[in-house]
This record gives sequence, structure tokens and C-alpha cells, in this order.
Amino acid sequence: MQHGNGHGQHRIVVIGAGYAGVTAAGRLARRLRREDVAITLVNPEPDFVERVRTHQLAVGQELRPRPFNEMFAGTGVRLRLARVTAVDADRRTVSITEAGTAGTTRAPGTGGAASGATAVEELPYDTLVYALGSTWNTHDVPGAAEHAHDIAGRPGALRLRERLAALGAGQPVVVVGGGLTGLEAATEIAEARPDLKVTLAARGTLGDWLSPRGARHLRKVMAGLRITVHENTTVTAVASDHITTTDSTLPAAVTIWTTGFAAHPIAQATALRIDATGRIEVDSTMRSLSHPDVYAIGDAALLMGPGNKPLRMSCASGVPMAWQAADTIAARLTGAKPPTVPLRYFNQCISLGRKEGLIQYVTADDRARPAALTGRLAALYKELVCKGAAWGVANPTLGVPTRRRAIAQNPAPTTAPNPNLNPAEAKTS
Repeated sequence: MQHGNGHGQHRIVVIGAGYAGVTAAGRLARRLRREDVAITLVNPEPDFVERVRTHQLAVGQELRPRPFNEMFAGTGVRLRLARVTAVDADRRTVSITEAGTAGTTRAPGTGGAASGATAVEELPYDTLVYALGSTWNTHDVPGAAEHAHDIAGRPGALRLRERLAALGAGQPVVVVGGGLTGLEAATEIAEARPDLKVTLAARGTLGDWLSPRGARHLRKVMAGLRITVHENTTVTAVASDHITTTDSTLPAAVTIWTTGFAAHPIAQATALRIDATGRIEVDSTMRSLSHPDVYAIGDAALLMGPGNKPLRMSCASGVPMAWQAADTIAARLTGAKPPTVPLRYFNQCISLGRKEGLIQYVTADDRARPAALTGRLAALYKELVCKGAAWGVANPTLGVPTRRRAIAQNPAPTTAPNPNLNPAEAKTS
């Protein structure tokens, strides 16, 4: 890890301003002296998007604005409104186009850069925090990218919002995917628009990962909202007015695709070590296994958790990853020993509209326990979790006062991790 950029400051560039990226940037700013580091956060939008609420945005609810210029006022974090187009991990540069200079494309997995757009600037870094997150995953199902809607981010949610608002009573809406995002989207739409015919198509059995108590409550709520559920259903194609499954054809004035997330594609074009899904492989401190001056966090990172299982793409994983990465970078720069805190799960929080919810308690490795909290109390719990997550982004040390430490003249040496280790075996060096 180098110290200094010729002007005495260590350049830290954070790319991506979701839960993980914003938390890491803010926490670093509170750990290190401003005169010692130059922290730059790159993001195409000027305010924080609560991704866990995009289903609410899609049905017309207004979300509280959270501008970055207010969030980072007085911290020293510099915001660059730009889109990342490339990362050169060997030359330690990030290529960007200013927000608004490159067009956007509808298809997933493009990173939002227009075809043929040229980078207007290269940002050099001494330490990179890669937090570009994920996009929706069509699994290459024919027609999904062209005809389905996504709620993986604000642009998709706003497109869906406009389309739903134009639907007349009795129109069919199909949500594809029976995971957390699909359940939240289907119930939110059914509650907000009881005049629509909402259908959920799930590849497996509805709520098959939940405890029996949790699954029973889920079925009760879905029935109460008059949501038609097609279980053990594989969607093979999407058209403008219907979807095709292995068994039948279902009418769909609007199709919403929620079959999981895919890692942002930029990592695949770098020299960073990634797995088959395009996630960056990291050690227990979130440091790249191939490039020791790169840290990956959130949905972009592959980290093995309890039970030797990869941590799932979620806010619950991303925020602790950001804490770990920021504290490790600060420790290494100041000559301290990097801390390591095992990451684990406690519950899965599911909103089922504004009045119902489900809190499924889980083991450390994310398997359902028998206990589950349901009903209005669970809805309140989920709302508190969402508000707490947003508060935590703006308060990355959780309100605990911190002392900004000076960078050591000879920071703790950085040695490249052994590239032959898998992420579960990698240890802090």
C-alpha cells in the first residue's frame, strides 16, 4: 500500500455509492486525518438511493431525499458525479465519464455507459474501494431484457412506476421470482393497486426457505391480497403482453423480473481475480486476493461466511463488509493491526406491503430457525431496520466518537495474498 501522491496525501477512491460504498467512504473520513488522505466517492447520482425501498418507489410512494452533499458536509469526502467505465488494477486508475455525458442503455449488465462512450478522465488511486454492487439478472431468458421491468435501482423503479400508473383496472401484472425482492414487489403492488390482477411466478415452492410458521404467514398474506401464485414454475420467455412458462402462457400487461442479482460487469474486464459469477474474491479483510491495494465490498465481493457459504448479496452483508474494509485500510495506513470481525446473519426482514411483514430468524449461515415474527409488529420492525440502515449510512461509526489518526510514515507493509488460496482459506496478512 503506497503512501502519498506526490502531494503528501494518500488517494482513496471509492466507486459506487450504495449502502456499502457510502458507509466505507464516510467511515474512512472519520478514521483518518483529512490532511493525510484524499477520499473521492464516484457515483452518477447526487443522492443516496435506498435500494431496499425501490418497490415502494415503484407504486408511487415518495421517498425522503438524502443528498450526498449534506451527508458528507464537513467530512472531506469529495463526490464526483460520474459513471465508472473501466478499472485498470495494474496501473491503479479508474476511468470515468461525467454524469450526463454518456447515454444509458435499457439492457442489464451494461453498467449504464453508452456504446462507444469515451472516458473523459482517469482517476489515479493508491487504494481503491470497489463497491459497484449489482444489477438485475435476466439469466438470458429471451425477451426479459426487452420487455420486463426491474427494481434493482431507481431508474428501473421509476420506469415501472410510470407503467403501473398507466394501467387500468383489471390489468394483469406478473412478478417473476419468489425471493425477497419478488415477495416485496408483489405484495406492495397488490396492496397499493387492489384493482390489478397480480400474479407471482416462483421457480420453487413459495417461501421454501422459510420456517413452517413463516411460510404459513406468507401464504396467508398473499391470499389476503388476492395474489395468484404459480409455484414450481420456470419462465422461458417474456413478451410485451405475456410470459411463457414450461407449462403455459400467462397474460402480463407488465412483467417485473426479480430472479436475483448479477455482479456489475466491470470487474470482468479487469485483472482482478473473480469467480464464475463475476464477483471479486477477497480475504477476511475485504482485500482482493490478486491486488492488495483493492478492497471489494457489498454485492461486488465474494466472501465466504459461516458454513463456508458465500455471503448473499444484501444490505445485511454489504454494510458489515464496508466497516471491515474501512477499518482495515485505516489500520494498515496508520501502522496498526487490522481488525477482523466474523460476519454472520441474524434474521431476514421482509415487508409484505405497508401493514404486514415477516421477520424470519436465521442461523449464522442464514438457515431458517423455527421462530418468526409476523403481522403489523413485523412490518414496524422492518420499517425500523430500513430507517436504521439509512441512518447508519449517514453515521458510519454508529454515533460513536472517533479520533482521526495520522498516517504512519512507514505504514504496515502490504504483501500480495496467495492467489492460489480460495476466499475461505485466505487470512489477513
